[in-house]
Amino acid sequence: MPRQVITTAGAPGSPLFSQAVRAGSLVFVSGTTGTDPSTGRMAGDGIQEQTRQALANCEAILAAAGGSLDDVVEVGVLLADPDDFAGMNEEWGRWFPSDPPARYAARLGPVVPGLLVSIRMTASLG
Repeated sequence: MPRQVITTAGAPGSPLFSQAVRAGSLVFVSGTTGTDPSTGRMAGDGIQEQTRQALANCEAILAAAGGSLDDVVEVGVLLADPDDFAGMNEEWGRWFPSDPPARYAARLGPVVPGLLVSIRMTASLG
């Protein structure tokens, strides 16, 4: 099964990793932060703003792969501060109001100034 690298200008990228890789019907979205792709800066100083932008970035990557958030089966959320869980969860609920995907949350390992959240996803495209 050949793999296809997914890229879009609608989300931040890096030469060090692919935004996503599609293998068959599965799309693996790399850890995506709350960076605004139009400015290269964090979308805000708060967990809700950064979560909103990270999810928008994931959505753009999935669209480039031919999918949507409705195709997401599993999500990993990494938080710089575990105390931000409630704020992240509040924004999360706006994006996945019913039948949400499986999810885990853990503490983000490296300390990156200003970075509050990183979100990765796996989607299944029928």
